[in-house]
Amino acid sequence: MIEFKNVSKIYQTKSGTVPAVQNVSLKINTDEVFGIIGFSGAGKSTLVRMMNGLETPTSGELSINGKRNDNLSKKQLREQRRKIGMIFQHFNLLWSRTVLENIMFPLELTGMSKSERVKKATHLAELVGLGERINAYPSQLSGGQKQRVGIARALANDPAILISDEATSALDPQTTDEVLDLLARIKSKLKLTIVIITHEMHVIRRLADRVAVMENGHVIEEGTVAKVFTRPEQELTRKFVNTETDTGPDEDVKPVISELLQKYPEGQLLQLKFHGDQVKMPIVSEMLHQFPDLQLSILQGSVRQLQDGSGSIGSLFVQLVGNEKDIKGALEFLRTMRVETEVYKHE
Repeated sequence: MIEFKNVSKIYQTKSGTVPAVQNVSLKINTDEVFGIIGFSGAGKSTLVRMMNGLETPTSGELSINGKRNDNLSKKQLREQRRKIGMIFQHFNLLWSRTVLENIMFPLELTGMSKSERVKKATHLAELVGLGERINAYPSQLSGGQKQRVGIARALANDPAILISDEATSALDPQTTDEVLDLLARIKSKLKLTIVIITHEMHVIRRLADRVAVMENGHVIEEGTVAKVFTRPEQELTRKFVNTETDTGPDEDVKPVISELLQKYPEGQLLQLKFHGDQVKMPIVSEMLHQFPDLQLSILQGSVRQLQDGSGSIGSLFVQLVGNEKDIKGALEFLRTMRVETEVYKHE
């Protein structure tokens, strides 16, 4: 377990004090994926640097598996760092070394024999799907392959904790999903605790069990991914969630919307959001059963799974056409069913 107790980190600069982290209390459980999300400057990277001992708290306590992290000897700190693997945004590979040699590098520092290093690094290369590229150099690899090397290298010392610091920020969406799938398989196979530092809610949804939202050095919201996605409390959290739950129709749908609004100016364009078991319920068909004179056009929809197994989130854009009484009745029915309903203003 990683535990922050009222931790603050304040930097002294020529222009004064800079509070990077302020009074943070968090518990990250063993064998879970914990996400920390926030924009640049929120304090995420400072938390990471305190976890791996590169920084010490100005105040408060940080412990890993019951041991204080701020009063270790140099030898103890080196030993603890070996149990914390790091994956970086820009890979940090040695460009003059092959895939195999990059993975072996941390093992060289431990004094392991070359034959053992080669055996272990080869196994890790195969684990991340690069078994056939062990003799390639970083310049010969795609971005996703480079990050796979970074993941394998981070696993070289058999860490108990794996920290992913914006590891997918430099990757395209498809490659991001491939890397996230790989991390999920590794977590399941090796029973690691994974801490994800990111500004992308997609990464949180795909991989995390719990998440903390940071702003200006503070943790402003924390909870399970399901809770944060379905009942965000803070405005910043809602903004992050909306980036992943469809805040508006796709560009190619907007001409259809314009046509329908011209044809049925009395209609209502709605965005419906479904959470958990609502996704599986026939809510829309029951609404039309109760108000048979309504016409409904489905314009766009999506369903996304939450990685923590708590269910799904869905978004549906529809246009309702009918008399004012039936539309009001339909909206009240949706509220009764606790479906988030927003009248979409088309520009």
